[in-house]
Amino acid sequence: MPANAQPRPRRSALYLPASNARAIEKARGLPCDIVVLDLEDAVAPEAKAGAREAAVAALEQGGFGHREVAVRVNGIDTEWGAHDLAALARSKADAVLVPKVACTQDIGRYHEALEGAPEAMQLWAMIETCGSVFNLEPIAAMAASTRLSLWIMGTNDLAKEMRARLTPQRTPFLPFLAQAVAAARLHGLTILDGVCNEFRDLDVFEAEARQGLEFGFDGKSLIHPAQVAPCNTVFSPDAEELDWARAVIAAFDLPENAGKGAIRVDGKMTELLHLDQARQVLAVAHQIAAIG
Repeated sequence: MPANAQPRPRRSALYLPASNARAIEKARGLPCDIVVLDLEDAVAPEAKAGAREAAVAALEQGGFGHREVAVRVNGIDTEWGAHDLAALARSKADAVLVPKVACTQDIGRYHEALEGAPEAMQLWAMIETCGSVFNLEPIAAMAASTRLSLWIMGTNDLAKEMRARLTPQRTPFLPFLAQAVAAARLHGLTILDGVCNEFRDLDVFEAEARQGLEFGFDGKSLIHPAQVAPCNTVFSPDAEELDWARAVIAAFDLPENAGKGAIRVDGKMTELLHLDQARQVLAVAHQIAAIG
């Protein structure tokens, strides 16, 4: 499985139609961590071939700075999927994002389709089908033998398949969100929460983003530039978290605490697992600081 040489923030992943040159140019200056050029849902059938060409051209032009650039392709069984994969395998994309996977065999087919791609090119997958939520652990385990390195939840498509209502509380999907995070963590995948369809009321968006943070997601996928800044804020350690992390690390570094598995920090029992969490918080903060 290809991996980045260094960990990197993946707080915000902004979807853009690959056919929209103006939006792509704007994205080069937005503070999102990931740009996703979309060939699937955001592009009409008659425009898909042109969008594919536009995506490859945008990748060739570059100018995205620190941002990772992924391209969401059409499904491998559609009339456009094979052409998308062939074009992207020869491109400068950081990742190919594949839709509507349902089982391990799907991941295997996409991995094979990218056989000739650069070693560093990653395979990302949408978790958005009823089949996928009942195969989360086996699909995640494919990370050990394929390019698979990241999942994005597709709650809109999952709601459609389930005939469920996508409310602000997301009640029907909460078990699946938790299980997906657990499966991703078990096999070392990055995992991003699904989109929030509300981009005018940013309080609604922020509440959903904070729900995703509570579940353990690394970041969130977005549909509008206005969502980028609040998303980055939610998924960045705040001052209180940083103070806690520094205090925990400093306490365990004291000579009198050497070899101890549990100590008191600010009047609370703190164990080695909290030390690991503190180091992770500071690592994320350093990654964010590195991109300016």
